[in-house]
Amino acid sequence: MTKSELVDAVARRQNLPRQTAERVVNVLFDSIRDALLRGDRVEIRGFGSFKARHYEGYTGRNPRTGVPIFVSPKVLPVFKVGKDLRIRVNGGMDPEE
Repeated sequence: MTKSELVDAVARRQNLPRQTAERVVNVLFDSIRDALLRGDRVEIRGFGSFKARHYEGYTGRNPRTGVPIFVSPKVLPVFKVGKDLRIRVNGGMDPEE
């Protein structure tokens, strides 16, 4: 599903004009992004959680030449699926049990 398809689904399900649904989706995404930029964790119960994970720099190797290279430290957003969503995607069964 693309962002455009999500906007269409919100508009359809909530009987909203497409422009209003697009603003709602944008506010949701902007709020999640802003929280991650502040270093906050975003938890949506029954769906999952987002957080920014910090990775240290390290020395790696160029796979083609074998020459050592330094990989800079970085921060990446990470999503962890919630238990309810995991069970629904697996047809009502919890694969971790």
